[in-house]
Amino acid sequence: MVSTTPRTPVERHVVEPTPLIVEDLMLLLLDDETGTMAGAGTMHYSLGGALLVELALRDRVEIIEGTEGLGGPKVIATGPQDLEDPLLRTAHEQIAQRTRRAQSVLLEIGAGLYKPVINRLIERDLIRTENKRVLGLFRTTRLPSNAPAHEADLRAKIRATLEDDQPADPRTGALIALLSASGTLPALRPPLPWSSKVAQRAKHIEAGNWAASAVTLAVATATAGAVAAAAVAATTAVAATS
Repeated sequence: MVSTTPRTPVERHVVEPTPLIVEDLMLLLLDDETGTMAGAGTMHYSLGGALLVELALRDRVEIIEGTEGLGGPKVIATGPQDLEDPLLRTAHEQIAQRTRRAQSVLLEIGAGLYKPVINRLIERDLIRTENKRVLGLFRTTRLPSNAPAHEADLRAKIRATLEDDQPADPRTGALIALLSASGTLPALRPPLPWSSKVAQRAKHIEAGNWAASAVTLAVATATAGAVAAAAVAATTAVAATS
């Protein structure tokens, strides 16, 4: 069983100046009013997927060709273990420990990411916490956006790619692929004008048609496949209990 205990702080703490893909993904999935995250059933896979794709864009992971199977193809770490960002470094070190299939990798590196990523968004002043009591009894925490311009820019790039057929840059392509695979793309607020064209374009991006290299394409498609499988499993589990 994979532990979801938050990671132990590491000695070096050099956070990237630009938000990681996993941070932007969390920002898009958070409900400003309730503080809940859309797609909570696939959270570990989606967040882990964002880290895996980020590592692929930095040439730090690869897919072993010819290893496709249940749970996706096998993933290996590449390059030196000298990443300064603690989230990326920890994920890279976990992958380097042993060879596993994509679905297992996403679950392991994504477990326990929620709080660290939320804390990063707060540190970057992208969100803030608001505590209040409902009916004077129940304490709730909201996580409203504190930088609407940054979030609006993310949404504008997604809309331009899906609605206007603009080419997706790597970060936007990765975000769309993860949102589409997890089934959370329709949860974006404000919502996209959903149509068959938008849906087809999203699936096109999910298939990796944004990756600039064969290595990134292989990792991106494996990631999307693992996240989509987790989304189907989560939906099936909910249906079985209803």
